[in-house]
Amino acid sequence: MRHLMAWIIKFALTTFLLFVILGGFYDVSFTDVFLLSVLLTVLGYVGDVFILPRVGNLAASLGDFGLALIIIGWMGFYRFDEDVSLIGASLISSFAIAVGEWFFHKYMKNTILEREAVS
Repeated sequence: MRHLMAWIIKFALTTFLLFVILGGFYDVSFTDVFLLSVLLTVLGYVGDVFILPRVGNLAASLGDFGLALIIIGWMGFYRFDEDVSLIGASLISSFAIAVGEWFFHKYMKNTILEREAVS
């Protein structure tokens, strides 16, 4: 149950950040924001569970930045309108996600990973 709650928090954080940045400043559709959020949440959560405990918060947050940059850039190339500054949108969104992930990783460490280590 803890993993489900953490996944929901991660999805909500990612969706909020992408909606504000991509939707608000770059006029990206909510459908595209939603699809990006699902993809980033699923791939990122796997990293949070398996990679975060091994490399620590900073490296995992940098990894989330790289993952977001690649996924947003790739999907944006195919899905965003031509007038969207893909590089700017990808960089700003990825940076915001990495900052959010820094705090999410602290939550993961304190509520999910430490409890699993004790069990």
